[in-house]
Amino acid sequence: MKEIYLVLKICLIVFSSFLLTTCNGQTKTSAKSNAQKHSNSNISHSPKVSEPINSPNYGAPFINEPPANRISDFVRNIFQDSKGNLWFGTNGDGVIRFSGKSLEYFSENEGFNGLAVRGKLEDEAGNIWFGTERGLTKYNGDTFTNFNAKDGLLNTNIWSLIIDSKGLIWIGTLGGAYTFNGEKFTPFVIPESEPDVLRGVTSSKIVHCIMEDSNGNMWFGTPSGAYRYNGKTLTHISEKNGLPNNSINRILEDKHHSYWFATHHKGVSRYDGETFTNFTENGLVSGDEVWNIYEDSNGNIWFRAENYGVYRYDGSTFKNYSKTDGLLTNAIQCMYEDKEGRFWFGGWMGLFRFDGTHFSVVTKKGPWGN
Repeated sequence: MKEIYLVLKICLIVFSSFLLTTCNGQTKTSAKSNAQKHSNSNISHSPKVSEPINSPNYGAPFINEPPANRISDFVRNIFQDSKGNLWFGTNGDGVIRFSGKSLEYFSENEGFNGLAVRGKLEDEAGNIWFGTERGLTKYNGDTFTNFNAKDGLLNTNIWSLIIDSKGLIWIGTLGGAYTFNGEKFTPFVIPESEPDVLRGVTSSKIVHCIMEDSNGNMWFGTPSGAYRYNGKTLTHISEKNGLPNNSINRILEDKHHSYWFATHHKGVSRYDGETFTNFTENGLVSGDEVWNIYEDSNGNIWFRAENYGVYRYDGSTFKNYSKTDGLLTNAIQCMYEDKEGRFWFGGWMGLFRFDGTHFSVVTKKGPWGN
């Protein structure tokens, strides 16, 4: 039944994105009054945590916990801004902000133009930017400004969003890549791919991910492999070069300047600039569908594998975490370490905390503190 509910919800989101691609151009909406009303009626303040977060008294299993107590059915990405606020992008409920004291929900009623949040970033001025299935949204702390096709973003179905070291915003959409300098959207041409028909959403121009490396090169993940842009030319890296699978979900450069690739059909690989090592094909990890890769402050590499929980790589060995460790879902979508050293994991069935050994469910009541 849960699987049917999720499928119906995702279908509704995809359908609504097509209906709204012809909506009005740039709009500004004040978020404060609506968000405060929503917060007062729906948000529980953080309890004082007197037990460790792996205590069974914190975060009840979902078989006993009604869905209304989750912060969302699906947490897609996590981000902490310069003020310490935690932002949780969802796959159907807009975006959620945790200020350290309470949760605030921002969606259509508050002027936030999107249901599925696929990217978040903060610029030098402290503005928070969001990429959704309906376009690009800027939040200045008071109002939301929404950008779509009439502003020059010709495809509003955003799948990736970053800001580079020069302050330029890069956007990957279902219809290709764009840059945005705060005033103008400019298409960035990447060769078309053969659509990956085995994925739920695909096209010949989709850009799944964008990454800037330590040398200032821009990397793009597509259905036909990776493209590296050095400021002048594009270099294509694909299965012909040893990449185990062309359908790339995420690219990460680690602190040793190796590159990690999360692929949709052949797991996770590491590239040293010359050769690829595929840890999935080598049998060191299980699970072919990998959506995300994350490096923590200690240099550990984290990734989730569909139906196989979460892996942590410490440079020599892989450690797998699953239901026996308190991780109640096999569909984790994101991992994040905040400035206080707390580890957060999101995906289907909501939000989780990790205390170093055990995962706990985070509901609207917490646990939020250390």
